[in-house]
Amino acid sequence: MKYYPRIVDQKIDQLTKAFNAVSLVGPKGCGKTRTAKERCKTVIEFQDEEKRDGYLSIAETAPTLFLKNEKPILFDEWQDAPKVWGMIRKACDDNPESTGEFYLTGSTSRNVDTPHTGTGRITQVEMFPMTLWETGESNGTVSISRLISDSSYEYAGAVSNLSLEKLFYSACRGGWPRCLALNSKEGKLEIARDYYKQIYTKDISAFDGVKRNPEWGRTLLWSFARNMATMAKKSSIYADVRASFDVTDNTLASYIEVLEKLYVIKDIDAWTPQIRSKTAIRAAKKHIFVDPSIGIAALGLKPDYFAQDLDLFGHVFENLVLRDLIAYSQVHRAHIMHYSDDMGLEADAVYQLADGQYGLIEIKLGANKIPEAEASLLRFKKAIADHNAKALSNTEHPKPIYREPSALIVICGNAPMAYTTDKGVHVIPIGCLRD
Repeated sequence: MKYYPRIVDQKIDQLTKAFNAVSLVGPKGCGKTRTAKERCKTVIEFQDEEKRDGYLSIAETAPTLFLKNEKPILFDEWQDAPKVWGMIRKACDDNPESTGEFYLTGSTSRNVDTPHTGTGRITQVEMFPMTLWETGESNGTVSISRLISDSSYEYAGAVSNLSLEKLFYSACRGGWPRCLALNSKEGKLEIARDYYKQIYTKDISAFDGVKRNPEWGRTLLWSFARNMATMAKKSSIYADVRASFDVTDNTLASYIEVLEKLYVIKDIDAWTPQIRSKTAIRAAKKHIFVDPSIGIAALGLKPDYFAQDLDLFGHVFENLVLRDLIAYSQVHRAHIMHYSDDMGLEADAVYQLADGQYGLIEIKLGANKIPEAEASLLRFKKAIADHNAKALSNTEHPKPIYREPSALIVICGNAPMAYTTDKGVHVIPIGCLRD
C-alpha cells in the first residue's frame, strides 16, 4: 500500500533531533506502524507468526542482541516483549549523543506497566486519524496557523470543491488509512463500523484484563454519540446508561477512563482568559470522538441519513473539524480549546499558538450561518476590548489586560470560497483547510 505522508511526520522530524527513541501512540488503525516503518531500516514485528517465538525468546533472555541490527529499528507491538522498553532506555543512556535510532509502536488495546518511564530518553508522539487534508479531500490552500500568526497572509479566493454529500461520506468513513487501500465505497464504511464493535466487545476488557460488560460499553458510546461535540454533563450520560442498566456512576466513570486511554473519546479543555470572573466561566469540557466515524457507527447511521438531519450533522461536522484542528495544532505546538460563558460569549474552538497568539473560531456547517457566527465573534472581540479599556481607565493603578485575538475565523462546511468579510472575519471552507 502506498504511504501517504502524515502531518505527524513533521512533529517526528522535530523530536528526532533531540531524542534517540520515539514511541508512537494513538487510536488503533490510525497508521502508527506504517509511519514508523517509513523511517526504519530494521523492523522487529513481535506479532509476525513466523518469527514471533524467536523474537520473544531473544527479548526475554538477551534483548541487547536486537541492537546489532541496522538502525533505525522499529519494535512493533513492543508490549508483547516489555523488556525491550528497558533495553532501549539503557541504550539511550549509553549513547546520549545519538538521536532517532529507535521507534516503538503497539496496540492501544493493551496496557503494559514498565519499571522505568523513559522520561528524557523515549519521547511520546500522539497520532490521530487522517485529516481531510491528508486524505486529499481538502486542497490545503489555507493554513490555519499562518492565518493566525501572519497578518499579511493572502488566501482570499481559495476554492473548495467539497460538497455536503462528500462531507457526509467523509465523516462516516473516518480518517482511517486502511480505507485508502479499498476501492469499494461501502467497504470503506465497514472499517469504522468494525472498529466501533471491537471497542465495546473486546478492547475495553483487553486493555487491562478487567472483564467489562459489552452492553454497558455500547450504551455509553451511544450516549457520547448523542452528545457529540457538546458540553453535556457526565451525569446526563450516566443517566442514559442507567435507563437500561443497573450500574453505578463509579463503574461508568471507570469505563470512560478506559475509553479515553484507548483514544476513542477525548475532551476539549475550556479556555479561561479571565475576561470575567471565574464564576461566569463554564469550565466544562467539550466531548468529542477521536474520529466522528466512531460516533456515527454507534448511532447506526449511513451517509444519506444526514441529508434529512442537518442539525445532527452540525454536531458531527464540529467533531470532524476539531479532529483536524487537533492534528494540525500538534505540529505547531499549539493548543485547541473552546470557550463558553454565562453571558453568551462563546467560541467553538480557540486555536492558541505557543507564542500566545490565538484565533477565535466558530464552526458552521451552512454558509447561511456565517453572519450569525461573525456577529458572535465580533461580540467576543468587543468584550475583550471593553475589558481592557476598563482595566486601563485608572492610569495610576491599571489592572491586567488580556491579549486580543489575532484572528476571527469561521470554518464552514459548504462555503464555496475563502474570503474576509468587510468586518475582518476570515471565512474558510473546510475543503481548503490545512495546518
